[in-house]
Amino acid sequence: MKTINDFNFKNKKAIIRVDFNVPLDENFNVTDATRIEAAKQTIDKILADGGSVILMSHLGRPKGVEEKYSLKHILKTASDILEVPVQFASNCVGVEAKTASDQLQAGQVLLLENLRFHAEEEAGDMAFAKELASLGDIYVNDAFGTAHRAHASTTIIAQFFPTEKCFGLLLAKEIESLNKVLKDSKKPVTAILGGSKVSSKITVIENILDKVDHMIIGGGMTFTFVKALGGKVGNSICEDDKQELALEILRLAKEKGVQIHIPVDVVAADDFSATANTQIVDVREIPDGWEGLDAGPKSLANFKKVILESKTILWNGPLGVFEIDKFANGTIELGNFIAEATANGAFSLVGGGDSVAAVKQFGFEHKVSYVSTGGGAMLEMLEGRVLPGIAAILE
Repeated sequence: MKTINDFNFKNKKAIIRVDFNVPLDENFNVTDATRIEAAKQTIDKILADGGSVILMSHLGRPKGVEEKYSLKHILKTASDILEVPVQFASNCVGVEAKTASDQLQAGQVLLLENLRFHAEEEAGDMAFAKELASLGDIYVNDAFGTAHRAHASTTIIAQFFPTEKCFGLLLAKEIESLNKVLKDSKKPVTAILGGSKVSSKITVIENILDKVDHMIIGGGMTFTFVKALGGKVGNSICEDDKQELALEILRLAKEKGVQIHIPVDVVAADDFSATANTQIVDVREIPDGWEGLDAGPKSLANFKKVILESKTILWNGPLGVFEIDKFANGTIELGNFIAEATANGAFSLVGGGDSVAAVKQFGFEHKVSYVSTGGGAMLEMLEGRVLPGIAAILE
């Protein structure tokens, strides 16, 4: 796997696909700069070699050119984080981009305007990719968040750099971390899958059953399994059409020697709100009019035992509705168990939008081994798919 460490960038222009799709407030201030910070290490190495950097990214989902999605809004934040004044080209192709690129000196950084202002980006257009490629000498992909898309800047562009292409340090770390779970894991391996629907995680479950020893199922998915096993789930979220599938997963797990752990008790509420009345009930005996919104204390005690005995842990999805304080305890406790296991030498990988949000909200970011930056891309890798943005560098 070629990374930027395999190249010397002296007097070279590196064109880097980064993921600077960051959230902005109504005054266009960056509210979470994690993705810009994550790319700094790659950019620093290229500049230290005596190279220059051309950054390309998308922002949001614009329909054509939309001022609110201009990457110029992130210039100040990017300059502050990278500790160099970042120049800006108000287009990513055409005369202006070419001129700005030609004039770029060693040690300088240029940010191109939003790639998705051009429909050709998402269409994976060859001519558009060729024009982007003409701006740089070496292509670096450091955008894990878009590695599952066969877009012009993530995949097609690599064809114009037969040998001069590599992974940035962030993308390399993402691949390495996922491989520690999927290929080189230390046993016992535990996967914690939360979230509301079995249907959205089914391919992940099927693919990782061969790689794990324990699977903890939490969140809304719980109730599809409980109902399939004959329990009463009250008003809890449940996919009635997926009950056969839930039983099939349990059967497959048993066949493969994987232990599935489902909550045995839950915090049930009479309303989906912060003012709801709550009670702790057996997961199979949720009264009518009540719904399970968090894992209960007995469930957490069971999960703790499994997690503390694990050497490799994958966490994808919360255990409850953590956005509401009274249903956040299960997710917080889970974070504490994983942090303790990590401190004891386990490798822990957290990924998927909601679990990443929970990890940040409750301060676990530096207590786990790795927090993935790509939700969709991570899920597709867990499903066993080859991501086009990764394959394009390896070819």
